[in-house]
Amino acid sequence: MGEKSWGMVIDVDKCTGCQACVVACQSENNIPINEEEHFNQRRAIEWIRVERYWEGEFPDVKARFIPILCQHCGEAPCEPVCPVFATYHNDQGLNVQVYNRCVGTRFCANNCPYHVRFFNFWEPEWPETLTNQLNPDVTVRSRGIMEKCTFCVQRIRRTERESERDGVDLDDGDRALSPACVNACPTSALVFGDFADPESKVSRLKEQEEKEDGRAYRLLENYGTEPSVVYLKKVEEGAKSASHG
Repeated sequence: MGEKSWGMVIDVDKCTGCQACVVACQSENNIPINEEEHFNQRRAIEWIRVERYWEGEFPDVKARFIPILCQHCGEAPCEPVCPVFATYHNDQGLNVQVYNRCVGTRFCANNCPYHVRFFNFWEPEWPETLTNQLNPDVTVRSRGIMEKCTFCVQRIRRTERESERDGVDLDDGDRALSPACVNACPTSALVFGDFADPESKVSRLKEQEEKEDGRAYRLLENYGTEPSVVYLKKVEEGAKSASHG
């Protein structure tokens, strides 16, 4: 199937802050439900979050939204500090977390500038009515380990196996391949694909935006972490009208 470099492009201009990606991630990856008690203790777990911030001065203030998840850095600060090699970079551009190897030192969380790693303080419990929705492809993690976004690697692996079995190539943008957050986004603000393929949508989107209007950027680029998540800047109304004028 050739070398892969999985990554994501997030168009902040399309994000409405609806949180559909957060709910989809929680359900797909068997993430424990965040109860009020956990939030009050600042011990909640969420592999993707939608941060809200404000621009402008009252009364012309505007709410902005930006989804934040593991950036799957090419030079990940979390990897060299793990004493048991529970987090490492694989040959497909993914920052992998091996849960049954993790001993919960939290060194990786302390070294992550994006605050996207979470320590599991609790044994997960779900209401009786929700136990049947647990994903059998994802293990239920016990307390004492670090958790984070995996780009829904279980979907990637399953799709790769099926394509190899059937002798067909992986389709760019295949919903079976894309992470749950991508499939759940009602505005298609999140796009997932292979950066190693110059014809993939993520590659074309990133290249097009970098060349035409400079909307593409990465979070905390000056840290040199080389994230695999590319963001597209918010488009202001004035800029839109100017670009069409």
